[in-house]
Amino acid sequence: MSPTVTTPEAIYRPLSATEARRPVSVILKLRGDTCNIDCLYCYEKRKESPGGARLSADDAGRLTTIFGDRPVAVELHGGEPLTIGRAYFAEILDRLAAQPNVVRVSIQTNALLLDDAWLDLIDAHYPNLEIGVSLDGDAESNAWRIGYDGRPTYDRVAAALNLLATRGKHVGVITVVTSAVLNRAVEILDHLAGFAAVRAVNLVPCFDAADIAPTRSVGVRVPASRQLQQAALTVPDRPAWATTPGEYASFVLSATAHWISSGLFERIKLEPAVSAIQRLTGASAAICHFSAAKCDHVFTAYPDGRLGSCDELPGPQAQLAMLPEVTEEADLIRAQRQLPLLTAGRSLMVKCASCRYRDTCGGGCVATRRRAHQHADSDDEYCAYRMRLIDGVAALLAEPHRPGAISCRAVRWRPRLPNSMPDVAGFLDRWDDPSRLRPTVILRRSEHGNINSAGLPGIHPADDLDPQHPQWRDGIEPAVWPLIDLLTRRLGYVTYDSCQGHRYTDLDLAPVGLRVGVLPRDRIESAQLSNVLCRLHTRARQVLPAACELLVGRDRLTSEATNRQYPVLDLALAPTAGWDEYFATLNDAVAAITGAMDDIARDARADCECRS
Repeated sequence: MSPTVTTPEAIYRPLSATEARRPVSVILKLRGDTCNIDCLYCYEKRKESPGGARLSADDAGRLTTIFGDRPVAVELHGGEPLTIGRAYFAEILDRLAAQPNVVRVSIQTNALLLDDAWLDLIDAHYPNLEIGVSLDGDAESNAWRIGYDGRPTYDRVAAALNLLATRGKHVGVITVVTSAVLNRAVEILDHLAGFAAVRAVNLVPCFDAADIAPTRSVGVRVPASRQLQQAALTVPDRPAWATTPGEYASFVLSATAHWISSGLFERIKLEPAVSAIQRLTGASAAICHFSAAKCDHVFTAYPDGRLGSCDELPGPQAQLAMLPEVTEEADLIRAQRQLPLLTAGRSLMVKCASCRYRDTCGGGCVATRRRAHQHADSDDEYCAYRMRLIDGVAALLAEPHRPGAISCRAVRWRPRLPNSMPDVAGFLDRWDDPSRLRPTVILRRSEHGNINSAGLPGIHPADDLDPQHPQWRDGIEPAVWPLIDLLTRRLGYVTYDSCQGHRYTDLDLAPVGLRVGVLPRDRIESAQLSNVLCRLHTRARQVLPAACELLVGRDRLTSEATNRQYPVLDLALAPTAGWDEYFATLNDAVAAITGAMDDIARDARADCECRS
């Protein structure tokens, strides 16, 4: 097996005419930033968006035909898209319904205008329209979503959701994680789930720390909503509604733990939890934050004819062209290659190539990372939240009965790609059944100490042995044996992989450190072991030689026979300085870790206490 090589395109894929079947998203800003309410944190009104005008049905149809046969997903957006009026809205729906390459149409609305007449119109002109409603939870958490008069909007949105249920409609809800919802994840999720129409909840961040300027007002009279916004901007360091990446990660993980433990996952799709699970299990995710199909695959059309990239990018810097100037997709591809904002966005993904989370995280949101980089000269805080989110979701996947696992900062997501075994279920059955037939296997040792079927340095096939096999001891490399013996014989765990570490002097191979992979039999055993490894991680700082550090992590082992994945836990000794110092102290390090783990395993505490 050879390690996976990550190319730039695997993190940020440019739009290419040669991949004509890969879909794009088209956001139609039907009224620009015109809206019938005035949310204090609204990002659209902070841009130079044309208000008042209407995007025409001709422009909507022209935009989708530009892409030829390429599948197009259309989102009707604003401001508030329903302020376009029923006649215009029906005309746009009819035009989209006639486009063969339009595979999906959705609307994101504050729902205040939704009534039976609107729903009748939708049923008549585009019955499969997917409806998304903006609601930040209950009345308390919805505090920043107000009218121009400063009054709350919650009751009217709740009434619309109840109407949607009576009409048999299923909707998704976008909930902005503001300061008003922090530490209330369980209540917020339960409240949203209480609406029969709700089938999806998307928790989106409100990273507005740098947005300290008030939204521009048109006219002499300042509405009550803008006065409230101004008051909220007087909070030191950030707007009163803003949250940090760390706060957002904590909220999402708490919501995800409740989503799993309560069984809500059977009825409601929760994002970004679902996308994280998809990537952790090797599946693709539709959301661009977890996908390589980022800003180059998203287009936004405004009523004045401007055509830009993703609507979360700042305007007018995100503008690609005026719609009348574009005749074919190639025009857009050329404009994308020449747009400095997209070039800068792609450059932010360079650091992802060396990150172990890259294949799971997907690089995140370009627009958000750009703001973080621009205002803090680094997007490390953003990356840290992504890592914590993935670590927490990985823990819940392995140990869903233990919500406290999301708080552990020691047992991290540390995948080894590829990581597979011919038949994991058969291996586990054989491990616990001494009566099973165990044929003789080929074991060869390389001159660098590798034990495998080929007797060669590097990664090569080796038979999967168990302690009942007559060649078990011969199949374990000597330096890692004390740790394997403790884990298997004395503690009763199943090890599926091990390596004592190799220098590879005079070879064109990078040195590798000592590692052991453990395959828990079930969730209970996984929780016990992760508890031990977390506490071992803390103890290791006290007992290890300075040249070594302990890394503990989660991964998923794939069974080649069935393609089923099994949560696993790995531990490794890594160098803190040079390899010479590392290998000079490795035996002492193994002895120290083995002794510390033996002591910790005897002290059966309920959970880890990691907060570092």
